[in-house]
Amino acid sequence: MLRSIIICPDQELSESLQANLLDLGHVAVLKAVDKYPHAHELLRIVRTNGPQIIFVSLQQIDRALEVVKELEQNAPGVQFVAIARTTDPQILIDVMRVGIREFLSLPFNLQVLADCIGRLKEALDKRPVVMDSTDLLFAFLPSKAGSGTSTIAVNAAMAMSRLNDTRVLLTDLDLNCGMIRFMLKLDNEYSIVDAAEHSLAMDENLWPQLVSTMGNLDVLHAGRMNPSFRLEGTHVRHLLDFARRNYKSICVDLSGNMEKFSLEIMLEAKKIFLVCTPEIPSLHLAREKYLFLKNIELGDRVSVLLNRCTKRNQVISPEQIENLLGMPVTMTFPNDYHGVHTALTAGRQVEANSELGRHFQTLAETMLERKAQGSGTATPQAAKKKGLMDLFSFKGSSRVPTPAPTPQE
Repeated sequence: MLRSIIICPDQELSESLQANLLDLGHVAVLKAVDKYPHAHELLRIVRTNGPQIIFVSLQQIDRALEVVKELEQNAPGVQFVAIARTTDPQILIDVMRVGIREFLSLPFNLQVLADCIGRLKEALDKRPVVMDSTDLLFAFLPSKAGSGTSTIAVNAAMAMSRLNDTRVLLTDLDLNCGMIRFMLKLDNEYSIVDAAEHSLAMDENLWPQLVSTMGNLDVLHAGRMNPSFRLEGTHVRHLLDFARRNYKSICVDLSGNMEKFSLEIMLEAKKIFLVCTPEIPSLHLAREKYLFLKNIELGDRVSVLLNRCTKRNQVISPEQIENLLGMPVTMTFPNDYHGVHTALTAGRQVEANSELGRHFQTLAETMLERKAQGSGTATPQAAKKKGLMDLFSFKGSSRVPTPAPTPQE
């Protein structure tokens, strides 16, 4: 289905075209604009809706040509169709001079319309639409439930949003156990379920109702538990396209259940942050998930985040963990039970000046490829490799580390 918008002050002409396109069935009309928008508004409409085809009325030829020229510079590849009530040879010459090769007039004929759309599709196949969109999409994947992935995703997103000119979207895609709504004390009843159901019709009016805004951070939470809902790949793709056109950075908190839509996200992600803790079950599942992602050629996108590290009584060292996983630990995060508990109680981020808060800041700067101000890298310590593998084979040792309980989720 091709995506289109109509720019036409003539309501009757616009409605007639919409009815014929509906009968044709190959083109979705995402938005009908009843005036010629100025440059800023025009770019906002196009960025929000991501059209491939723009039907533009010739009622005011100068304004129509301004629309075409603006979008040729800012959205290369978008196809234009001029529409009018009647055919005027001089107007057709003017339109062709700016590169519009398709023209439709009343009464619209389905066969003529189908032929026109066919030619536009061929042109789009040869030259797809190029539109500004970010590649800063990050997936946060827990090795197992309770690894503190949501805490890291929330605080990394909030840290990014505090940096200059960085508009961030945080999305919770754990549809059964999503915690972000609770963690940030959000009261918006709309959720990812509503966004998915309206993904094909998403626009600049609907989106603000679905997200909760906190400064430069927009949050789309998972909503209430809804086991019957299934998020389709097409919904995910449309939402990602929309988000990439409208945000500098996107953080997605996944469930860890490796659903099809989660794989869809990870296939699009620049980085997959695999979050684990220094305990045997978590490390075992982290290795399994890394090997799975490596097998589907996503291994080079995976970065391991080791959460809840303690300076004392650490049974397994970062070096042993790296040997087990077969890849380096990108960052470690200290176990700050009190700091996380305080943040959860208040519905806000971990204190930025705390040790854990500085680690989140470092992660955010690294994600945005800025020079990190803090220090969050793993510091391996000398340790024997044999002991770790003995633990994973569950032979000759029962010393399984059991960290203190923590509200990180």
